[in-house]
Amino acid sequence: MTRISSSWQAVAAAFLAAILAVILAAPASAQSGPATPTTIGFITTLSTPAGYIGEDIRDGFQLALKDGTLGGVPVKLQIEDDSLKPANAKQAADRMIQSGIKLFTGVNFSNVLAAVVPGVLEAGGVYVSLNPGPSVFAGEKCNRNYFVASYQNDAFHEAAGLSANLLGYKRVVLLAPAYQAGRDALEGFKRTFKGEIIGEIYTKLDQTDFSVELARVRSLQPDAIYQFHPGGAGINFAKQYANSGLSKSVPMLIPSFSMDARMIGATGEAADGIYASAIWTTESDNPASKAFVEAFRKAYSRTPTMYAQQAYDTANLIGSALKAVNGDISKQAEFRDALRKAHFTAVRGKFSLGPNQHPIQDYYLTKFVKNASGEIVQTVVRKVAEDYGDAYAARCKID
Repeated sequence: MTRISSSWQAVAAAFLAAILAVILAAPASAQSGPATPTTIGFITTLSTPAGYIGEDIRDGFQLALKDGTLGGVPVKLQIEDDSLKPANAKQAADRMIQSGIKLFTGVNFSNVLAAVVPGVLEAGGVYVSLNPGPSVFAGEKCNRNYFVASYQNDAFHEAAGLSANLLGYKRVVLLAPAYQAGRDALEGFKRTFKGEIIGEIYTKLDQTDFSVELARVRSLQPDAIYQFHPGGAGINFAKQYANSGLSKSVPMLIPSFSMDARMIGATGEAADGIYASAIWTTESDNPASKAFVEAFRKAYSRTPTMYAQQAYDTANLIGSALKAVNGDISKQAEFRDALRKAHFTAVRGKFSLGPNQHPIQDYYLTKFVKNASGEIVQTVVRKVAEDYGDAYAARCKID
């Protein structure tokens, strides 16, 4: 029995030695992979009339996940509804920070973002914005842990000002809600528009009746109006503008997020003939865009908005950085460097990040018209700005 036991012990020892040799020979990357998924704090607006924006943001982001991974790294989204209330969003962010989450995205309104970002950055976290790019974080208050993958707010409206010049408008009335993104919108338009601003009208963010404002527009008799009202407010404005008869004599120019794919369905014929500045539309003619639109329609049985497109691009940007650090976001310097390199294929086309970690990209003049099937779609008229950054980048000094 002693001889047999010794023989078995020798076999067992040889077997364990073989297993140990295999483990030691395995690639370092295989051994150091994250044991648990990387959690991303995802705070967005899923309720209120603007809830459809958050739904498209969530769905666009999730569409980029391949079997629960981004860049081959397992990820988990911790999703919370902010109900379009900054205080709710801040509380959600604080809870996530306390639970150890270090990577955040999802917010779709500038006033909500302003409540979330400071706490995330103070806790040493990284925030990658997939929609708002307020001016307050683009210049002197830029931060090495804050990135924007959509646009800097003003730049979108600067492109609209360039579009107004090309369309030959000389006298324009401006309308926007009285909050950070609304103020950025009008400042951006004025920065590039060469004509005369004959009226500047601020509305409420949740306003539903615009009869007083439309009466003032009629009295001013402009060549055109430029208005920025996202979500439900934009739907109501477009409907009331068309019903007032003003659209027959005073053309409307907007940023794309004032008439997205979901809003077209809610406004019907009111969208026909409206001009818009854009970085992307469902009619964009590149392989990545066509594949994204097809995949989104197949997955969700609806047409994606620009919010979904931006969320999808943001997810892939984050995925490129997660891949570079094998999911270990404690390697913040390497993670930030990978985000800045932006090694991914953007649905919108050319994409890079400027010195303030905001996009450099092309902007287009587009028009909502009926296609051969009678559906109103957003077609590209022409490019109005190429490799365009923003007015605040030079003020940013990131160490």
